[in-house]
Amino acid sequence: MGKEKSFADYKADGAAWITLATGEYYPDILPQACELYKPVLVLFGHLLQSAHSSTDLFVAISELKEQWMRIQLSRVFRKYVSPETPVEMLKKKSAAAKICKQFGAGFRNIVEVQKKFQSRPIPDEAICALLWEYKDRGKKGYDLTERIFSILREQLPGFTMIGPERAGKDILLGEVFPGYPKPGRPVDFLIFEGDKADATKAVAVGLARYDSDRGGAQEDDRTGQYREVAQEIIGYADKNARPRLKVIYVNDGPGLLLGSMWDDYTYIEEQWNGRAMVVTLRMVPQRITAAWLKG
Repeated sequence: MGKEKSFADYKADGAAWITLATGEYYPDILPQACELYKPVLVLFGHLLQSAHSSTDLFVAISELKEQWMRIQLSRVFRKYVSPETPVEMLKKKSAAAKICKQFGAGFRNIVEVQKKFQSRPIPDEAICALLWEYKDRGKKGYDLTERIFSILREQLPGFTMIGPERAGKDILLGEVFPGYPKPGRPVDFLIFEGDKADATKAVAVGLARYDSDRGGAQEDDRTGQYREVAQEIIGYADKNARPRLKVIYVNDGPGLLLGSMWDDYTYIEEQWNGRAMVVTLRMVPQRITAAWLKG
């Protein structure tokens, strides 16, 4: 039997081993985008007309109970009023006062916002197209985790997998492993030998990501985080007599072919000598085997 292939061995024909998610064409999406987001723009206009300041406008948006509408309005607010405000902060209703305190001084004047908003049509195709880009954000990642569960369950009948198969709460390692050094560490899936999720029989911790496009600082951040996670999990395993516990990184998408990503992931595999593995979906049947998990 020949030597088992490493992630590095797939690099020469890497494009053949990645999965490409289907996208949507512009301007084909505009009719649907305008239909979906016209009510958002109409409501934003109403709130804008009755607000006496940009801070007042943001507070009015944050008090809306319907989460989907509140998030969309917050995104419109960011475009018109406060581009420097982090998107994730805008999503949190409880963060309204903090946002106003930290970023309020930089909010565009309400009169200027009203003039700019009134200069655009309703629906405004440009901003509807921007909002449409958010609609399926994360969907490719959800598709990836759903497919990895399906593939592994089919080829590993003697093992149990847990984790959110699409959207859902990540597994926190502190809730699975007693004394885990960073109990809030989120992961996407866990594999156990046997027919139940018994922490003493855990054989792999998994993370899954789809990279449509990645490079520069983002590229360094992702692989840096992955090295840290591998060191943390394997360090815990060694300290707690769990030598079989491994780390799996399921990464897919054209972002893998950009910059030094492939080489960076190869380094992670080589550093941990068989205890960490990086795969695309197409590599899973060849590489994530029962023999490797039990070894």
